[in-house]
Amino acid sequence: MAFRKFTPRKKFCRFCASKDLKMDYKRPDLLRDFVNERGKIIARRVTGTCAKHQRELTTEIKRARQMALLFYTATHSVDAMKRTTG
Repeated sequence: MAFRKFTPRKKFCRFCASKDLKMDYKRPDLLRDFVNERGKIIARRVTGTCAKHQRELTTEIKRARQMALLFYTATHSVDAMKRTTG
């Protein structure tokens, strides 16, 4: 039985491919695609973004966290807040 070698698809930068897709800290729904469930920013080798857009993405995610549009960690949820206060 011969096994074929797995060849992953070439990753591409979503922001380079689509010029109308703008990165902004006021769009947390877009930024959540680049943050894992623990709240960490996903590496560019995983997401496929280019170096330029990964730097911009990191800045925008940090801005969104400062403005409380994104959580810093995954433990900040409404249920967790209720458990700690009462």
